[in-house]
Amino acid sequence: MIEEVEVKLENMTTISSKVGPKPVLKKALVSRVDEKQSIGASLIPENAFDDDDRVSVVHGDLKFTWKQTHDRCVRLASALSQIGISRGDVVAALAPNIPEMYELHFAVPMAGAVLCSLNIRHDSGIVCQVAISSHDPRVPFALSRWSDQPEGFEYESFLARGKTDFAIVRPNDECDPIALNYTSGTTSSPKGVVYSHRGAYLNSLSAVLLNEMLSMPVYLWTVPMFHCNGWCLTWAVAAQGGTNVCLRNVTAKGIFDSIATHQVTHMGGAPTVLNMIINAPTSERRPLPGIVSVMTGASPPPPQVLFKMEELGFNVTHSYGLTETYGPGTVCAWKPEWNSLPLDARAKIKSRQGVQHIGMEEIDVKDPATMQSVPADAKTIGEVMFRGNTVMNGYLKDIKATQDAFRGGWFHSGDLGVKHPDGYIELKDRSKDIIISGGENISTIEVESVIFSHPAVLEAAVVGRPDDHWGETPCAFVKLKDGFSATAEDIIKYCRDRLPRYMAPRTVVFEDLPKTSTGKTQVCSQAKSQSYREPF
Repeated sequence: MIEEVEVKLENMTTISSKVGPKPVLKKALVSRVDEKQSIGASLIPENAFDDDDRVSVVHGDLKFTWKQTHDRCVRLASALSQIGISRGDVVAALAPNIPEMYELHFAVPMAGAVLCSLNIRHDSGIVCQVAISSHDPRVPFALSRWSDQPEGFEYESFLARGKTDFAIVRPNDECDPIALNYTSGTTSSPKGVVYSHRGAYLNSLSAVLLNEMLSMPVYLWTVPMFHCNGWCLTWAVAAQGGTNVCLRNVTAKGIFDSIATHQVTHMGGAPTVLNMIINAPTSERRPLPGIVSVMTGASPPPPQVLFKMEELGFNVTHSYGLTETYGPGTVCAWKPEWNSLPLDARAKIKSRQGVQHIGMEEIDVKDPATMQSVPADAKTIGEVMFRGNTVMNGYLKDIKATQDAFRGGWFHSGDLGVKHPDGYIELKDRSKDIIISGGENISTIEVESVIFSHPAVLEAAVVGRPDDHWGETPCAFVKLKDGFSATAEDIIKYCRDRLPRYMAPRTVVFEDLPKTSTGKTQVCSQAKSQSYREPF
């Protein structure tokens, strides 16, 4: 129900952490969500307490067992309850991949509340905008130890208030919200995407299958936990009683060292992370302990990157989805007959988006005007659409946007693709203007608005330019006012002073901007056909 998307928010509290740690989960490997099991209380491995030495979370020299993780999360839920956090309240977390962030994914649902994971790359203005967009501001911020301690509670002291006999709050309905994730849509205003207990539960268990996780995997956290709740792997690893290896700064050396030290079996990452791995100098590489399974997504991975990853001993699976589909909604499921193909041919197939995973009801490529499926001829382009339990409840307090996104009974992705004769989908272009750089979405409208505010700029348009490392980076086409002057360096610095660094253009082209018959700026064809010198 669209009405069920109304998530209540009230006061604001802050929690900080100096040293920290935590994880969480509780009982029953496959409890039914409709029996009012909260995800925070249902995905801990059944025998987690049989062996007190089983490691749940590792961060540097810090380690927790599943018994410790469970106790800490229940205590954190209890502490949240003590300050008035109750069913439907939103707890916002601003933290990198550290134990505290992992713990919040379980403790917040245990308190009956909704977790809102904020992008740590955003500046304070965007963070405040997201908080304010929730309307009633009852948003406790959990701030990690990497930031200055705000007024509020020190994390460990706050957690110590809690009781381990706290009665975990169960959802009234499996469609009750569990998480609130914000994404930039086709405008610069972020939309709040509401996840349900049912959707998160099903997507988590689907992630176990997608990643071919056996019992007790060792998962390396390179995917940001704040992004789609880490593609729901925060909960999936727990379902298999695995070990979470937290990696604060994602570098090639850090990845190779972590894999070797902790015997990592699984990891994930955008193609930019894969590109970092394959281009690491020999001095930073270490032998893999075995085949490491990698899930990649966020943008289509270049076949050459997949080819080189396989040469290094990684087994890469390509997945595709959106914030609105809890992260991965499809998987390029591998067929045995493809094993006999040359490595480069296999890599090209792996770069396709594939078919829906087991938790997604349906995915199709349709003509949005007629809602008819396009032919499976690998040529006819249509819009990729989803429907199923692992599609969002809706946009927070935005019924119109929700209805528009689900018109015709399908969720409209805004992505354009084709369907191959075997049913596998392949993206061809994006109908939205979002740029995906390093796995992060960039609103072109937001960047354009900053450029337009420069006193010398008359017109501006921003598009994504292919980049070997980041996937895409913003490229700005600018027309200056008569009598004014500015260099590419001037425009870039101006943007960097007003935007997060990753959102600022890396390339600026000065020229008249072509227009469509309706007066819209049309620069995509030029951006794709020309090459530009990097200013620095």
